[in-house]
Amino acid sequence: MADLGALGTLLGLAFFQRSLLGGAIAALACAAVGVFVLLRKQAMVGHGIAHVSFGGVAVGKYMVVAGAFVGAAETFPIYTALVAAVAGMWLVTWMRRRGVAGSDAGIGLITAVGFAIGLVVISAAGGFNRDILSYLFGDVTTIGAQDLVVSAVLGAVILAFFGVFYKEMLSMTFDEESARLTGVPVRALSVAFDLLVAFTIVLSIKVVGIVLVSALVVLPGLGAFQFRLSFRGTMVAAMALAVVSVVVGILLSALYPVATGGLIILVATAMLGACAAWVRLGDERDGAAAG
Repeated sequence: MADLGALGTLLGLAFFQRSLLGGAIAALACAAVGVFVLLRKQAMVGHGIAHVSFGGVAVGKYMVVAGAFVGAAETFPIYTALVAAVAGMWLVTWMRRRGVAGSDAGIGLITAVGFAIGLVVISAAGGFNRDILSYLFGDVTTIGAQDLVVSAVLGAVILAFFGVFYKEMLSMTFDEESARLTGVPVRALSVAFDLLVAFTIVLSIKVVGIVLVSALVVLPGLGAFQFRLSFRGTMVAAMALAVVSVVVGILLSALYPVATGGLIILVATAMLGACAAWVRLGDERDGAAAG
């Protein structure tokens, strides 16, 4: 039985407020990036970058244990995960441009290599602990004050980028060659977008975990696309769906003893199904009325 009184108590606690705020920031970033990822047909890139990030987290945790780190121990693995994610994104792009491997093959490669590095480093360090599992499967309640600051900065950078380069990104997403001819710095913006994808994945790891983070990038955008809105409307709808999914998932996990990351993704999936059903029913009603 859900204890609503306990939920009210949790809402007054700092760690739970950090969970909600950090989750909402990650949701906004995932939705913004996800819409462009879907339109650019790069839906699986989040999956690959997440697994590369796992290798970075493992290296960071190992360095913390060994005392070979700078800054705060609690946030250092986030920085090493970010370095790994950026390196993985660069490697996929480099392989595609050099003809070494297509995007799908490159993503498959970095997925395997990144996860393998993580497993080797963790086994060398003596195995899994709860902190590593929180990165792997997500534990939004472990978001500390330093994590929240890092999340806020990364989230602000991501949203500011799309706010400033909205038209250019839209142009190159739908017709890259025409955008290049009109003076849009396609190469530079593509590199910047790749970096933002890496930032977004790392930003969301503690919310839903490495295993499920790619779903949080993709599902809100898929739900928003069902409504056939303008591009700006689709972006707003995706952000709204993402935030609702994360907040509802966190609140449900506070009421019931189940994994937060899994609940968030199940809520997002249910919302996608509801959006699709609502639009289809509306189409059927319009068709019946027209007939």
